[in-house]
Amino acid sequence: MGEISIERQHLDHLLADSASRYGVPYQKAFAELAEARRGRPVAEILPLRRAADDALLGFTDADLHEQAKAISTGEPYVLRVKVA
Repeated sequence: MGEISIERQHLDHLLADSASRYGVPYQKAFAELAEARRGRPVAEILPLRRAADDALLGFTDADLHEQAKAISTGEPYVLRVKVA
């Protein structure tokens, strides 16, 4: 399970919000990667880093590895989010 803190004004970087002008929230990028890369080796799920960086989210390498593993295996990934 991962855990991040995010400022309230940047919540749309993580979660889809139809009222937001933010381009591609991480939630959407993760879902698209999960659909396209399920069953692939963890090392091939590298676009997670770019999606996280683009969304300005502070995921650690360990968090991204856990997410890639969840995508690879098709298992759920739990993310605890603290909103400041």
